[in-house]
Amino acid sequence: MEERQELALTQLKKSVEKLSSSTEGYEVPTLMRFLVARSMNPDKAAKMFVDWQKWRASLVPPNGITDSEVKDELEFRKVCLQGPTKSGHPMVLVITSKHFPAKDQVIFKKFVVHVLDKTIASGIKGKEVGDEKLVAVIDLSNITYKNLDARGLITGFQFLQSYYPERLAKCYILHMPGFFLTVWRFVCRFLEKATQEKIVIVTDGEEERKFKEEIGVNALPEEYGGKAKLTPIQDVLLTHSAPQLLTTNNNNV
Repeated sequence: MEERQELALTQLKKSVEKLSSSTEGYEVPTLMRFLVARSMNPDKAAKMFVDWQKWRASLVPPNGITDSEVKDELEFRKVCLQGPTKSGHPMVLVITSKHFPAKDQVIFKKFVVHVLDKTIASGIKGKEVGDEKLVAVIDLSNITYKNLDARGLITGFQFLQSYYPERLAKCYILHMPGFFLTVWRFVCRFLEKATQEKIVIVTDGEEERKFKEEIGVNALPEEYGGKAKLTPIQDVLLTHSAPQLLTTNNNNV
C-alpha cells in the first residue's frame, strides 16, 4: 500500500472516532471503498462511513433481511441472480416488465438491500475481502407505463452510491424504449458522475455484442443469448444471505 493511502486510512479512523464511532472490525478494503468514493478525503469518507453505519443499524437486522420480510416483492420474480461474469463478479438482472411501483416504500427499500446483500454475498470466494463488486443488468423490454418507477430506480442507485460505495462494477441497461428517455433523464439528475460513468445503455448491434462478450455466455441467460438458466434470486441458496463483514459489525454504532 502506498504511503498516501496509509496516511489517509489513519486519518479516516481518527475522523470516525471524532464522530463517536469506530472502524474496529472492518478490514482495509472496506475502508478503502469509502475513501475512493470520496476522492481520498478522510473527513468526507469518515462522514460517509458513519452515515452508512447508522443507516445499516436502523434498517437492517443483525443477520440481514430474510426472504420472508420482502416476500411481496420477491413473488413477482423480477430479480435474477446470475454469474459469475467474465470479470468474476456476480450479476443481478432486473426484469422491469415484472416490476410495479411499491405501495410500501420501507418494504421496497428492504428489498433493495436484500438484493444487493445477497448478490454481493454470492460473489464471495472463500474468505470475504470487503471490496467485492457486482454487475447489474436492467432489462426494459416489454415495459408499459404501469412499470415506470423513477422513484424505485433512484432509490436503487442512491443506495449503491451512499451505502454500497465502489460495489458497482458496471450497469447495463437493455432495450430502452423511446418513452423511457424522459424518465431516465430525470433519474440521471440524482446520479453522481462516478455512477454515470459505470452505466452503459446498450442500443445497437456493436454494443450488444460487446455486452455479451463482457458478461460471458456462461453467466448470460439463454433468453439473452447465453447458456445459463434464468435464476430468480430467491431460488439461489447461499450459506449467508449478506456479507459477513456487514452483519458481524452491524451493531458497532
